[in-house]
Amino acid sequence: MKRVLVVDDEAKMRNLIRIYLQSAGFSVVEATDGQEALRQVEASRPHVVILDIMMPGLNGFYVCTRIRDMSASLPILMLTARTEVEDRVSGLTHGADDYLTKPFDGRELVARVHALLRRSAQEEDEQLAFDLMGLRIDVKGRSVAVDKSHVPLTPKEFDLLLELARHPGRTFSREELVDRIWSRDYEGADRAVDSHVKNIREKLRHAGLEPSPVKTVWGIGYRFEADS
Repeated sequence: MKRVLVVDDEAKMRNLIRIYLQSAGFSVVEATDGQEALRQVEASRPHVVILDIMMPGLNGFYVCTRIRDMSASLPILMLTARTEVEDRVSGLTHGADDYLTKPFDGRELVARVHALLRRSAQEEDEQLAFDLMGLRIDVKGRSVAVDKSHVPLTPKEFDLLLELARHPGRTFSREELVDRIWSRDYEGADRAVDSHVKNIREKLRHAGLEPSPVKTVWGIGYRFEADS
């Protein structure tokens, strides 16, 4: 049985989420604040984390970053009452895999959790590792290196680079990349994708890979050019 950690300071919200998840066959572990959430990630080893943004003490953005330090692959769904684009972009930039805005439909919540688990299982099953112009991408190990020099990408930066590298020469729109990497179309896609691409380029450059294989296609999006 898959285990979900629900992090929210509101008891009614935790209870509602627990009912939805348990009726769908999941086991549920709860945390009332950020500190407890970090302890539960280590103690209960959840398969998915549902994380509220607005909490007293450690907010969800900080907790998300800390969880990413502990695990690069643990799926995180951020739950928020906020509708501002910047908050949603910030959650994804801090390492969340998806987000859901309150109030939500229980069926959608369960569907999102299932989607995150499918993606996680798919990544675990992959054995791919390939080299392109001195750039080595190890899918199974979720690591990137340039001439044996490790490139410290965040989980979403890795996913974005991998998606582009798997399809060299193909141009992806920002909307396509958001749909493929975050499983959801949302406002603010341009800023989120552009921010990640900027970070990827800088980290590859710092590792010695120039020019960047991630090219801008003006007015459309990005593509990976393996023969740069």
